[in-house]
Formats: sequence, C-alpha cells, structure tokens
Amino acid sequence: MIDSFWSPVFISIKVSLLATCFGVFAGMVFGWLMARYRFWGKGFLESCLMLPLVLPPTAIGLFLLALLGNQSELGEWLVQTFQITFIFSYWGAVLAAAIVAFPLTYQTLKSGFESVDLDVANAARCDGANAWQVFRYIYLPLTRKFFATAVILGFTRSLGEFGATLIVAGNIPGETQTVPTAMYIAIESGQDRLALSWALCSAVLSFVMLSLVNRQREKRE
Repeated sequence: MIDSFWSPVFISIKVSLLATCFGVFAGMVFGWLMARYRFWGKGFLESCLMLPLVLPPTAIGLFLLALLGNQSELGEWLVQTFQITFIFSYWGAVLAAAIVAFPLTYQTLKSGFESVDLDVANAARCDGANAWQVFRYIYLPLTRKFFATAVILGFTRSLGEFGATLIVAGNIPGETQTVPTAMYIAIESGQDRLALSWALCSAVLSFVMLSLVNRQREKRE
C-alpha cells in the first residue's frame, strides 16, 4: 500500500523536474529571441508560444497524439529511426508536462531579459565582449531571480498536469501514473480517502514551491 501510494508521487516529481529542464531551456531561447529581436511574424510566433496557456490540456494531448502517434508519419519515423515512442511512455508524460508549463517559463524569462538595461549590454559590447560573454556575464547575473521563478513555476505547473498527460502517456502504474492521474483513477474506483491523500500531498508540494516564488518576488521589490 505504501509503495503504491508513493510511486505516483516520485514519478510526478521526476517528470516535473525533466519537464522543467526542457521548459526553461526552451523558454530561455525563445524569451531571448522575443525580448531582443524584431522580425516579421513576431506577433504570430508569440501567439503560438502562448497557446498552451489557453488551450484545454486535453486538446494539447489530442494534438500530440495526432502528431506523434504510431499511425502518424512523424511518429512512425521516430520509432523506425531512433526507436523512440512518446505515446503511452514515460517520455510522453515529460513532453506533455513540458508543453503545458512552457508559457509560464517563457513569459517569466522574457520579462527578465526585457528588464535588463540595453545600455549596460551595449557598454559591454563596446569594451569588446562577444555575444556569449554579454549573455554570460551581463544577462544571466541580472536575471538569475527570474530564472529561479521560472524553474519554480514550471515545476509546479508540471506537477499538476493531468489532461495532456493522460491522453499522451496514459495511466500505467509505476511508469506513467502521476499524482493527478492516480487521483482520477482512485475517485473512479471509490477510493476517496486515497485520492484525498494524494491531493494533500500535491497541495503541500505546490504550496512550498509557490512560497518560494513569493520569496523571489519580495527580493526583487
């Protein structure tokens, strides 16, 4: 009973950590691009990047299922070429959580890059710093609190992801069963106390992470 209780918790934490890593990396790349460059179609790209924030998670799951399913050309190519499958797999859960959480990490990091005074970066360039050095020694130190907030928000959102994860990764105990999907199955089977225990565990983890976000905001003020 104890093992069956903690298994979804540990899987949720591992999935959320990996999803956050992918989300923060992608958020850093696109946040930098959108904060510092002007180009044709920027508004359209911004809308695409923020779309997972407003779409129902189940819709995101259906899109991923259509795009990466074994019956799709891309899904078949991934299986044949790299032996990678996202459908009903651990990596499918990571992908679904990363996409759903991405808008939060992206918007946070974009705001961080926009907060850096361009005069400081231009002064570094005038002193001979290249693009990487400007990013490493100017932008990263000045936006480290934004990075911390992005990590926490991304992790918390990934931790609570349900709809896309259930459709893409399913609910395989010990492999893809996260806390939200475990709660759903427990409620469906009449195990209300077990579902409530998972809900309380999830609430505690989320509360701790959100408290860290608030501390980061207080430090910036």
